[in-house]
Amino acid sequence: MSKVIVHIDLNAFFVRCEEIKDPSLENKAVAVGHLGRGGIVSTCSYEARKFGVRSGMPMNKAVQLCPHLIIVHPDYRFYVAMSHKFYNYIYSITHTIEMASIDELFADFTEVIKKEKNVEEYFRHIQKTLYELTSLKCSIGVGPTKFLAKMGSDYQKPMGLTVIRKRDIPKMLYPLPIEDMFGVGKKTAPRLKFIGVNTIGDLANSLSKNDEQVLNILGKFSFELRDWLNGKGSDKIYTVYDDPKSIGNSTTLKEDTSQFETIKSTFEILSEEVSERAKKEGKIGNTIQIMVKDTNYKAHNKSITFQNHTNDARDIFNHAIKLYEANFLDLPIRAVGVTLQNLIDIKDMKVQMTFFDYEHHEEESKTKLLINDINRKMKGQHLKRASEVRKNGNK
Repeated sequence: MSKVIVHIDLNAFFVRCEEIKDPSLENKAVAVGHLGRGGIVSTCSYEARKFGVRSGMPMNKAVQLCPHLIIVHPDYRFYVAMSHKFYNYIYSITHTIEMASIDELFADFTEVIKKEKNVEEYFRHIQKTLYELTSLKCSIGVGPTKFLAKMGSDYQKPMGLTVIRKRDIPKMLYPLPIEDMFGVGKKTAPRLKFIGVNTIGDLANSLSKNDEQVLNILGKFSFELRDWLNGKGSDKIYTVYDDPKSIGNSTTLKEDTSQFETIKSTFEILSEEVSERAKKEGKIGNTIQIMVKDTNYKAHNKSITFQNHTNDARDIFNHAIKLYEANFLDLPIRAVGVTLQNLIDIKDMKVQMTFFDYEHHEEESKTKLLINDINRKMKGQHLKRASEVRKNGNK
């Protein structure tokens, strides 16, 4: 029996968060990001998209396309807080959840859905309840594999709900333009179009015939794409274990890029997420690892270990971005990840005093005991340490 895999994608998440904070932004052309040199669009509203504004676009170009565009600076802490509300709600329904990014997840609803008579009505209820609880809007894709669920959530936006079964692939997916195929990047799509692969159906046909030109463009990834289009993709959900030895998160970028501001903002978001999860678990770590995947989906890892354990988002980000700048600055990448490693429980952390600190602490303790003893004999608080007098503002 096939599994029921669900992909839930929050619609224009950063913009929606800003609309929740400031309802006057609703139904307006809004972009989250920074204006100026190197500024890029992190997310934009659907109204802005009507003018050609897109995520990853230089903000200066976005303003040219849409002169009345409202630019809002990102508030990552608020986005992470809203993301937690989203995850907590879905977790109240099923514990089999895989975090895909701050605004999307995969979940296995196979057991949950067994008792439901109307699948679409059930997921419409989830969509509606999420909105009522958090004011967040989402699109939901349902299918037997993660690929089909992901294609389903992209099929209708915003607030879409699409079920794609294996038998629906030719009818629903084949007519779509090749750039709508999950896994085919914006740089790969033009190369495929150049050789006549204009739709997902063209790609499926070419892969079935082992077309050499297509195989040369896609490389080893062509075998995975072929499985996906035959309904044989992965249906495994990778959940987070109760006592993690490391806490990390990764995300696939909207397109291949070496744009520093795009990658920097992504690392900031991931660092906030990792920090929040570590704090929730009561964990601190002293190793940061970053992962980047290049345009061929090859993963590259770099890490750094430091003396003091931490779970602070700024500490995690600073180490992560330094690792990126030192190793991958000019590499076009498709995905990035941040992991906090060598975790220990905060309650088990022992503060190691230096010999000087110990001597100073011991001397202060002896002085305090002596003063307390004299005050007891004099029956009053007649003596204080100089540091206590300064602290209380006395002269």
